[in-house]
Amino acid sequence: MTDHPEAIAIFEEFGVEIVPKNVMPKHGQTRAVASLDRIRRRHGRPHARFVVMTLVETANNDTALDETGLWATSDIILAFKKNYPSIMERDVSRFLAFFDGVPVGGLQFWCMGLDGITNKRAALVGLIWERACRVFGNPQMELLDDRRMSA
Repeated sequence: MTDHPEAIAIFEEFGVEIVPKNVMPKHGQTRAVASLDRIRRRHGRPHARFVVMTLVETANNDTALDETGLWATSDIILAFKKNYPSIMERDVSRFLAFFDGVPVGGLQFWCMGLDGITNKRAALVGLIWERACRVFGNPQMELLDDRRMSA
């Protein structure tokens, strides 16, 4: 595995085992080396490290170390930096505590029903972002929430 040495080094730093393409990854395993390398090239090594660290060090999210999970986590981190910069600059533990409560793998499972219909990465980002807005967003939005009246 000499392709993508920088991405491999990031995964190894966080104890993620890289498995062959024909193996279904388990907790703490991945075969998405090229995906992480694309994230690293686009957003830099510190961002790629933060993506992997976020998934590995939050509850049960080390099952989402695939292409969709990595890219969706990258997108959410970028969205937090844009919309909640004070959290990402001064209190990143709040972000990690939030992400600790997000069952990324379970949400990905829901997105499987969208396969062939829409982009699963975008759908996963939307599911996670809605949770973020409920936690960090404007509390007055709850007055407009149609789900508060439904079962």
